[in-house]
Amino acid sequence: MSEHHTDGPRPLVLVPEDVPRIEAVPLVERELPASTYELLRRTARATPEAPALYLLGEDDGPWREAPMWTYDGLLRRVHQAANTFTAHGVGPGGVVAIMLPNSGWMYAVLLGAEAVGVANPVNPSLGEEHIAHILELTGAELLIADMGLRDKAERVRELVPGLREVLVLGGGFEEEAGKQPDDHLTSGREPQPGDICGYFHTGGTTGTPKVAPHTHAMQVYMSWVIGCIGSYTGDAVALAGLPLFHVNALHVTGLGSFMHGRPVVSLGPLGYRDKALTADFWRIIEHFRVTSFSAVPTVYAALPPVPEDVDLSSLRAGAVGAAPLPGRVRDRFEAAAKVPMLEGYGLTEATCATSATPPFAPRAGSVGLRLPYQHVKAVAVDADGRPVADRESGETGVLAISGPSVFPGYLGPDGPDPDGSVFDGWLLTGDLGAVDEDGYVYLQGRAKDLIIRGGHNIDPRPVEESLLAHPSVTGAAVVGRPDPHAGEVPVAYVTVAADSGAVTEEALLVWGREHAPEPAAAPKAVHIIDAIPVTAVGKPAKPVLVADSIARIVADTLSICALEGTVEVTAANGKFTATIGGTPGTPELSATLDRYPFAHQLAAES
Repeated sequence: MSEHHTDGPRPLVLVPEDVPRIEAVPLVERELPASTYELLRRTARATPEAPALYLLGEDDGPWREAPMWTYDGLLRRVHQAANTFTAHGVGPGGVVAIMLPNSGWMYAVLLGAEAVGVANPVNPSLGEEHIAHILELTGAELLIADMGLRDKAERVRELVPGLREVLVLGGGFEEEAGKQPDDHLTSGREPQPGDICGYFHTGGTTGTPKVAPHTHAMQVYMSWVIGCIGSYTGDAVALAGLPLFHVNALHVTGLGSFMHGRPVVSLGPLGYRDKALTADFWRIIEHFRVTSFSAVPTVYAALPPVPEDVDLSSLRAGAVGAAPLPGRVRDRFEAAAKVPMLEGYGLTEATCATSATPPFAPRAGSVGLRLPYQHVKAVAVDADGRPVADRESGETGVLAISGPSVFPGYLGPDGPDPDGSVFDGWLLTGDLGAVDEDGYVYLQGRAKDLIIRGGHNIDPRPVEESLLAHPSVTGAAVVGRPDPHAGEVPVAYVTVAADSGAVTEEALLVWGREHAPEPAAAPKAVHIIDAIPVTAVGKPAKPVLVADSIARIVADTLSICALEGTVEVTAANGKFTATIGGTPGTPELSATLDRYPFAHQLAAES
C-alpha cells in the first residue's frame, strides 16, 4: 500500500513492509550530503530565508517575540565559528571542546567545529576532573565555554596539558567571530564522509565517561533516516528542550530538521528545566504550530495541565525514550494532548536512533520498528560478554545492531577501538531485548542492570512496573543492594503523589511483595524519596541509588556497633567504595562490613 513512499527524496516508513522497499535502493545511491557542513549548506542554498531556529529563553523578552535565525543566517554563523577555530590553529582532526548551554550559538559552534575539525560537546554539570579526563582522551586543543562557566573552564584547562586556549561565549567570542568571513570556509578544505566529526561522551553520573566517535557519514545518515518516520514532512516544526551535548537533541531537533529544511523552536539554555517556559508549554506548541517534540518520561510527567482554550491541532505526536515509561504518564498525555506517544530506541554508540514506532503500525510493548539500513538481533553472550549465538525471533538476548549508524569503537589512546563493543560489524548494546520477525524491537532492560540474587537473574523493569501500578506511586527504580549471602537483593526507590496521604514505606513493601513477578524479585526494602535521580538527559541514575543503598548499610552497621560517623560512597569503573569518617572504627565494624561485596575504608585521620 505504501510502495510509492520509496520514490523521491523522502521515503517514508508507515508500515513494516516499507523498510525492505526502501532498502531495495542502496544507500550509496541516495546521494546524501558528504558531511554535516554540506547538509546545512544544501538547505541554506535551497531555502535561504526559511526559518531555521526560533530562540526562546535567550533574553528577557517575551517568548512570543523570540529572535529567529534563517537558514542563511545560521550558515553564516557556522562559517564564522568555523573560521574562528581555524584562526586559532584548528585543522583537520583538531578537537574543539564545547561546554555551552543550548543557544543559537551552540548550534553554530558545534556545526562549525565539525566543519573544520572535531566537535567535543561535554555536559557542563560534570565534575572538573571528569571533564578533564574526557578532554585529555579526545586531545582537545580549544575549549569554548559560556561566560557563566568561564572559571570552571579555566580550572579544567589547568588539568589538561594539551588544551591551549579557552574561548568565551559572551566574553569576546562573538565579536571575534564577527570579523571572520561568513560566506565560506577559510580552511580551504571540506570534510569527507569518513572523517571523524564528533566525540560524544556516554554516562558520566559515576565513574569515568566513555567517548564515542561519530563520522560525518554516521550523522548525515541518521539525519536522513529519522526523516523516514515522517517527522519532518509538510509543515513540521520541532520543539527542542534536551541538551545539545546529547545525540538525541543534536539529531532529532538539529541536523534532522536542518536536512529537511524545517524550523526548530529552542527552549533555550535551561530547556525543559525552564520553569517559566514550561508553564507556557502548551501555549508555545499553539503559537509556533509545533508538530512534535522528544522528551524523557520525567519531562512528560512534569508537564502542566492542558488549558481548555489552547489549540493543539498542529501536534502530531510526542516521542519518548531513555527510560521505562509509566503507563499512567502515557495515558495522561494522550488523553490531554489527543495525540499518540511514540516510543523509540537508540544509543550514542549507534549515532542516535535504531528503532521508531511507525505512525500507522504501532505494536504494543515494542519500542518501534528498526530503521532502514540498520539491522537488529538478539544474541547469547559468554561469560566475557562476547556473542556466541543468535537468538530466535522473539527470544530474549542482548541486542546487537549493524549498519551505517554503528560507531567505530570507543575512543582509546590510539584512536577508536572496537574491541569489546563491536564484533564483526555488530555493536553489542548491553541492552536485553527481543526482535520479532518484522524487525520490531522489544526492550527488556539493561544487562548491567540485572540483579543477580544467588545466581538467579532478576530484571528490575517488571518489578518497577508492579510498583508503578500502585495508585500512589509516580516513579520507581529498582536496584541491586549488596548482600552478604545472595550477592545482591532487589530494593526499590519510589516517588509518590503529593496527594497520596499517609502512604508508608511498609505499605509499599507489602504491595511490592504481593505484586512482584516472582518471589525472588520481591523488594527487600522500599524507600520513598523526593525524586528519582536522573542523568542530564533524563535516564535513571541507578548507580546513585546503589551508592545510597550502600550508605544505608554502613549507617545501620555503625548504629549496631554503637558508633557515630560519616559515610561517603564513591564509584570507579563500576566498583563502589564506602569511606567512613569521624570514627576510629572497631574490629566488629570491619568484620561486619567485610561480609559485603563492596570495599570500605576509614578516612585518614587529620
